[in-house]
Amino acid sequence: MSAPTSPADLYRHSLRLLLDKDIPAWVALWAEDGVIQFPFAPDGWPRRLEGKEAIAAYMRHYPDHIDLHDFPDLRIHQTTDPQTIVVEMRGVGRLVESDAPFDMTYIAVVTVQEGHITSYRDYWNPLAVQEPGTDFTGSSR
Repeated sequence: MSAPTSPADLYRHSLRLLLDKDIPAWVALWAEDGVIQFPFAPDGWPRRLEGKEAIAAYMRHYPDHIDLHDFPDLRIHQTTDPQTIVVEMRGVGRLVESDAPFDMTYIAVVTVQEGHITSYRDYWNPLAVQEPGTDFTGSSR
């Protein structure tokens, strides 16, 4: 089976990889010069990552801190740009360190070109990272 190339299919595939904790395969979905932005990131957390290498470093230890179980309430909206989608979803699971429940709501604006993610603006709730065990980024909080 070939890799999905439509933005919606590629995004759904990316969520499956996160649930499978296959971070290298998730990173492989990114363009070399891909950019991820976190407009609501609190102080001490990255607001922008440029390039696949920076994205890989950011995500490397994600499964050691957050054990994702599902992405319920997934809604993918097409935009007037066929390469860009807007995604509404929840990520649920548990925090590995404390075994506390993890439940975060996200809105993302994602652009895909030539079968790779080139831009991802992730509007997540910064209040959720006040829980112990959520800092997988190596930030200096």
